[in-house]
Amino acid sequence: MPERPKTAPATLHDVAREAGVSLATASRSLNGSARKVNDDYRQRVHEAAARLDYSPNLSAQAVAKGASSTVALLVSNIADPYFSSIAAGVIRGAEAQGLIVTMAVTERSSARELQLVRTLRGQRPRVIILTGSRFEGPRSQDALVAELTAFTNTGGRVVLISQRELPFSAVVVDNYAGARRLANVLFEQGYRRFAAIGGDRGLMTSGDRLSGFADGLAEHGIAIHPDHITRGEFTRDGGFAAAQELLTKGIEAVQLVFAVSDVMAVGAMSALREGGRSAPDSIAVAGFDDIPMARDVTPALTTVNIPLEEVGMRAVELALSSTATTSDSVVTVGTRVIVRASTPLVRAGD
Repeated sequence: MPERPKTAPATLHDVAREAGVSLATASRSLNGSARKVNDDYRQRVHEAAARLDYSPNLSAQAVAKGASSTVALLVSNIADPYFSSIAAGVIRGAEAQGLIVTMAVTERSSARELQLVRTLRGQRPRVIILTGSRFEGPRSQDALVAELTAFTNTGGRVVLISQRELPFSAVVVDNYAGARRLANVLFEQGYRRFAAIGGDRGLMTSGDRLSGFADGLAEHGIAIHPDHITRGEFTRDGGFAAAQELLTKGIEAVQLVFAVSDVMAVGAMSALREGGRSAPDSIAVAGFDDIPMARDVTPALTTVNIPLEEVGMRAVELALSSTATTSDSVVTVGTRVIVRASTPLVRAGD
């Protein structure tokens, strides 16, 4: 069967000729120019573009305008419900502004994050949003700041989500205060003997949450024994392995295990169950983030709620606001404790 002849895609010149307008008018009608175009001309141009199946050259538009109509979002792990929920908020916020979102995964690698930012700069996005915990110490911070500064110097906007460790606008989650409140609530429920599962050393989100939880317990004269604090990757498997380590060390007297993220808490519950300490009958478990899964696991997980989709939407709003041009623009998002079945009230004598 003979192949159908291939035709060259329609150009902007073709659209202008078909609509009977100048090239400039066609360009302004299709490219969102701030300059006013007669409504009749604009309609003719759009109808001509539809007839010719014309697709605008977004790369050329980006060069001409100095920026594209995209928001570039960098996440640590899109499979993690924490990041996918934030991404949903970013997409919703971008769509409300007539923008589209491109996404890339850093895998919590500073080197990969830096390379992605360098690549994205060449695509001229309107906004770059970086999510995920920062690490303590340099870890390519200077080079990353230089790349992002070069991007903002050409009119781009940068917003961080999590900590404000870099000199750019940020949507900050109050991890420390949320974990501290959780510790107080659990004390009020009758818990006195704790273990904790943290993320990698140097990961600021993990450090803030562990510190807040420890300080909340300290208000009541309680401290977690060093042997009852283990660490793992910020994943379900990381939580599973960290809980196995706790079981190996011996936590017979521990009443509750706090994991610094819900996905780690879910992994921990599986490991504890395999080790003969099923939640909530034998041991209680609490997490942090309030990802959708937290309500659906058995038992439903006590956690600290972060309005994750709101975080994503507010990052877009901040990026496009006039205040985002300054490096001290910070939006702080509060948290609240959600008590569920994984931490039942402790009966007297338990």
